[in-house]
Amino acid sequence: MQAPELQAVDSSTLLDLDIALDQLEARYPKIAKLVELRYFAGLTIEETAEVLDLSPTTVKRDWLTAKAMLARSIQSGPVAAPPHPL
Repeated sequence: MQAPELQAVDSSTLLDLDIALDQLEARYPKIAKLVELRYFAGLTIEETAEVLDLSPTTVKRDWLTAKAMLARSIQSGPVAAPPHPL
């Protein structure tokens, strides 16, 4: 298992990310858990699927959704609804 590479990020970006993750967790805890496992724990799609008892296809779809929601939240404010029910 390989951890994601860390890049230099300014403090305002880190604060924005923290706020976006908090919003995501409050509204969509399953997707927030997936972010925690994929990004912070460095699990693969397959490992994450096993931990969450989901198919790898579902994890891939939800990972793309999570990244889009976080990016949107960081750029414009609150987390938007996901494109599919969770």
